[in-house]
Amino acid sequence: VQLQASGGGSVESGGSLRLSCAASSKISTINIMGWYRQGLGNKRELVASIAASGIIDYADSVKGRFTISRDNAKNMVHLQMNKLTPEDTDVYYCNAWILQGRVFEYWGQGTLVTVSS
Repeated sequence: VQLQASGGGSVESGGSLRLSCAASSKISTINIMGWYRQGLGNKRELVASIAASGIIDYADSVKGRFTISRDNAKNMVHLQMNKLTPEDTDVYYCNAWILQGRVFEYWGQGTLVTVSS
């Protein structure tokens, strides 16, 4: 599975951005898709995930501000980010997690989100 992330950029505090991740395979066959972020010198952390069942999980720091969604018809996952703060500045990565006897995990290239105060 290849993942292509897009939508990063620069925005002022309080602004919004929408990240998109296009998958080369039908995402209906992907158990979980998610967005992670990683700052320089920091550990990559989960931002939001959405399972094929529809179960959604968010990091506490983004609850109420970010919304993850999946478009099975277009094989895409989106992350709508509202009320951005400088603390959201990071490189964001799309992730796919497939369970077929064992776990297969895939990563897209990062997309940079910069929020200025």
